[in-house]
Amino acid sequence: MPTIAHEFVWPDRVVIGTIGLPGARTFYLQVRSRAQIMSVALEKEQSALLAEKIDEILDELMVGDGNPFSVPATTPVELVDNDPLELPLDEQFRAGAMSLGWDPSTVQIVVEAFPVQEIDDADFDPESIESISQLESLVEPSEVLRVGMPVGTARAFAKRTREVVGAGRPLCPLCGTPMDPQGHICPVADDL
Repeated sequence: MPTIAHEFVWPDRVVIGTIGLPGARTFYLQVRSRAQIMSVALEKEQSALLAEKIDEILDELMVGDGNPFSVPATTPVELVDNDPLELPLDEQFRAGAMSLGWDPSTVQIVVEAFPVQEIDDADFDPESIESISQLESLVEPSEVLRVGMPVGTARAFAKRTREVVGAGRPLCPLCGTPMDPQGHICPVADDL
């Protein structure tokens, strides 16, 4: 079955947001283009890594000879988006694999999210796989979300994502793990 591609080439909005209280939040990548809106669930770590890698790509492009792509060093004020996720929120899928790239023809960061793939053990017999194409057919994703972000939008996206990730539970200064409001058993404090 061919992969269904949900393409947002010049979206009106693309953000990471959460639903729930710190410690029990669900992270979403939400993108809107006119009336079309799509939300994909992510892990907190995926969100943080996505922001970090987007900033790395933008920083590398910015130091190019004369900054040919006009990559902003900071988030353009007019692109700051602090609004909540748009409701009702309808989760399309939970992201498993993700890819990140640069498209110089459109001067955009391109993010792809693929659903978590589960392979039924009954369908997978490593000894019966005769070629890479047979293996790929077993793990071909059913759908993909592909989002293109201009450089300013990508910088704003990364900044907001870092803020959303950082708005969770405070970290223990000794062990670095999140602390619950009810208390925290710190393994490092026991060693002191």
